[in-house]
Amino acid sequence: MSAPDEPFLRIEGVSKSFGTFQAVRDVSLTVAKGEIFSLLGGSGCGKTTLLRMLAGFEEPTSGRIFLDGRDMAGVPPWSRPVHMMFQSYALFPHMSVEKNIAYGLKHEAMTKAQRDDRVREMLDLVQLSQFAARKPHQISGGQRQRVALARALARQPKLLLLDEPLAALDKKLREHTQFELMSIQARTGVTFIVVTHDQEEAMTLSDRIAVMDRGRVMQVGSATEIYEFPNSRFVAGFIGSITSFEARVTGREGGQVVLEVPALGGRVLARDVPGVVEGQAVTLALRPEKLRISKDRPETGNAVEGMVKDLAYFGKDSLYRIVLPSGALVSAHAVNARRGDEATRVADWDDRVWLSFDPAAAIVLTE
Repeated sequence: MSAPDEPFLRIEGVSKSFGTFQAVRDVSLTVAKGEIFSLLGGSGCGKTTLLRMLAGFEEPTSGRIFLDGRDMAGVPPWSRPVHMMFQSYALFPHMSVEKNIAYGLKHEAMTKAQRDDRVREMLDLVQLSQFAARKPHQISGGQRQRVALARALARQPKLLLLDEPLAALDKKLREHTQFELMSIQARTGVTFIVVTHDQEEAMTLSDRIAVMDRGRVMQVGSATEIYEFPNSRFVAGFIGSITSFEARVTGREGGQVVLEVPALGGRVLARDVPGVVEGQAVTLALRPEKLRISKDRPETGNAVEGMVKDLAYFGKDSLYRIVLPSGALVSAHAVNARRGDEATRVADWDDRVWLSFDPAAAIVLTE
């Protein structure tokens, strides 16, 4: 067993090459017991290859993987306390829901009564007891996802690997199922590793997220840490929407860093970043929801005047695209807090408006 202070899963300098192509590059991660940990990135970033190494379907070219204190080198998939739930769910179409869940238990050292009890327990866990006799094609996509999850949990793995678990569901069902997954994980205490390309899914599900790009881990942290405090231009651009500007550090003032940002018309105050020096070239990044739109110039904060070029109504909020005198285009969100018609808009097409933001909302990036 692992020591009390030892991570449940420890990945040490793991790399994986296929010929001359390096799919995973020197990845080191730790995951706590009972954590929902997401590997987030675009296609080809190495997240599924890393998941397959955890499952034992691929061996690392270099580096080591420890699970619950045990080195997994040379341990075949069937001997690992790990189960992988595939994106396709891989349910047997000719078997009932009940028999699909029971299938993974047929090689376990259990009596028939014990297997039946376990299957009933899993059906109750995923709230599908009333559908036990149905075939996969007779239930919804969300219910099929829960059958696959129940089958995976039936063997009581220490680690459950989920490869794009909600990709086959529509948006509304995906949002609902995210919370179901979180509830089931909390009740079982099983450690989840989730692979996804969906930012919102990772941010909703996860205790922590590892953002990956070209085989490397770019940043690890909670959803709040990665969204509010990205450590690079890549992470800032990959998580959520953002507008970036070239800037240069000109000094410090009142605990804030002073930037010269030509696209915004000059001087901008931003939250300080340790280590930046006067004259250093940096990137200023702004989230659309951090920007305020007004007809009158605000009395405080950074402000720049522009003109509404585009406007899109999304129900809960509206997106404004503001063109600045420099020609730069900035996106800003305004929440539609009241019901009403077009008269309730902050601004309309071709209106002159002011965009403003607090120094604390300005993200300064050096990488």
